[in-house]
Amino acid sequence: MVSSCIHMARIFVYGTLKQGQPNYYRMFDSANGKAEFLASACTVQKYPLIIASKYNIPFLLNIPGRGHRVRGEIYKVDDKMLEFLDDFESVPSMYQRTQVQLEVEEWVGKTEGVERPAAGSITEAFVYNTTTNQPDWPSLPSYESYDSNGDHGLQYAIREGRD
Repeated sequence: MVSSCIHMARIFVYGTLKQGQPNYYRMFDSANGKAEFLASACTVQKYPLIIASKYNIPFLLNIPGRGHRVRGEIYKVDDKMLEFLDDFESVPSMYQRTQVQLEVEEWVGKTEGVERPAAGSITEAFVYNTTTNQPDWPSLPSYESYDSNGDHGLQYAIREGRD
């Protein structure tokens, strides 16, 4: 008997992959792999979450201690989805995948054999943050929570619609 061990990783999404955002559907396209929503959370440390480029892309700058505690969602993903997300996020040229500490706001996912993390507990997940940024990016407005249709007026340009 062959046991197939599927490795699952946790990913923290803060931008267009969140519920209600333009790329959310990609998390549940079975061609990309499997993803399961686990929790809403925010980063333990502050980071600048900015909206930049002519496509109004949300970027999490890898500058701990500046900006805000960023709110987002934790997902459990399989290796195939992780590979898709690495490609989607242009790792390693545009983004890098690093571990981040998160404070759980509300845990809804199932966790086999362990207690659900309580609100306020600390957990870790991977996050996609910038490998490099433009010189003016750290001075751009930073946000606690991203919404493509937010009052900032910087609507995300979906990939299929770019020139």
